[in-house]
Amino acid sequence: MISNFFIPEFNNYDVQKLWFQQDVATCHTARATIDLLKDTFGDRLISRFGPVNWPPRSCDLTPLDYFLWGYVKSLVYADKPQTLDHLEDNIRCVIADIRPQMLESHRKLDVQIGLHPSQPWQSYARNHI
Repeated sequence: MISNFFIPEFNNYDVQKLWFQQDVATCHTARATIDLLKDTFGDRLISRFGPVNWPPRSCDLTPLDYFLWGYVKSLVYADKPQTLDHLEDNIRCVIADIRPQMLESHRKLDVQIGLHPSQPWQSYARNHI
């Protein structure tokens, strides 16, 4: 999935300006996966084994875990997809329907949390949450 879909899809964008924040699920942190992500994102990888350590579990710093995945999952499985193609279509549609206004409301959270400037992920949070 990551080699055949994710990385080629990201090559459509200026990857040098993007950060990748990975969840801490052990199945997502195999050495081959981490090496591929490091090659792609360099020091802009936030991961359990990446150059920038995963921030503490906090809903304001990990919106993927506390907001996005639950939101996406609830919509993707709403019509109970029975095939892989149906599931993939649902995922694409749900992600495509996420509007900038929704993301902006989560981006404003860093104003409320008062990040300490010595934290290595501070600039990421300020620009991407």
